[in-house]
Amino acid sequence: MLTEDKKRVGKIRGNIDMLGGYFKLNLSSAMEYRTSFLIQTFGMFLNNLSFAFFWWLLFERFSSIGGYGFKDVMLLWSFSSAGFGVCFILFGNITRLVEMITQGELDAYLLQPKNVLLNTISSKTNISAWGDLFYGIIIFFLVEGFSFKGSFLFIYFTITGGAIFAGVLIIANSMAFWYGNISSLAGLVFEFLITTSIYPADIFRGIIKFILFTILPAGFISMVPVRLINNFDLKWFLLLSLVSGIWIIISFFVFSKGLKKYESGNLMVQKL
Repeated sequence: MLTEDKKRVGKIRGNIDMLGGYFKLNLSSAMEYRTSFLIQTFGMFLNNLSFAFFWWLLFERFSSIGGYGFKDVMLLWSFSSAGFGVCFILFGNITRLVEMITQGELDAYLLQPKNVLLNTISSKTNISAWGDLFYGIIIFFLVEGFSFKGSFLFIYFTITGGAIFAGVLIIANSMAFWYGNISSLAGLVFEFLITTSIYPADIFRGIIKFILFTILPAGFISMVPVRLINNFDLKWFLLLSLVSGIWIIISFFVFSKGLKKYESGNLMVQKL
């Protein structure tokens, strides 16, 4: 029993070391082309900033939208952008999973003694995601100010938001194990998460709002964190933590199930 526990701890440490190694490697590779890195990062930052300007103009005419003021909308953007940034800085290969599955590119990762999913999605980074992360950080502290509690909650909600982004996108892209090239559907899921996570919750009604907090939980990426920043509630905090954990667990389960199908002949089918 003790030996098994040591093996599990060893695997966890190994995967953490792998993630750290990939992060350093990807960052150093990006910094080799520093000008490109800065242009992409700053470009994404400016792109997000243009939307902030749009919302500022809108709130010059309306005092609130869906019960949200300008500060609340900026917090939505902050959590969504930072969570997106963390997800794609660490796991830049997520959106390529469909392609990698259908074209047999997972073979190289199957031969390595690491978790296949983590190894696959963390082997590349998205440089422009740094712009999203910096934007989220700057906007949060500009509108909320600095405090120990606020800083802790921001970091925590950035991690949970990134986990939900990663979990949902892994599941959506892993459907390729069963249904082949579903890049269009996976892209729609991706766009839905991003788009709906930056708008006030109360503008959504009925089935759409239900989806936002269940099937495609964009509400837990930004809307719930904003609620908790404005009025902390332990029940909602624990629910948010539970939801982010569940999506990560489900994503690993779905990918591992699909990987068995891939091993059973998916690559052969692609070659034919």
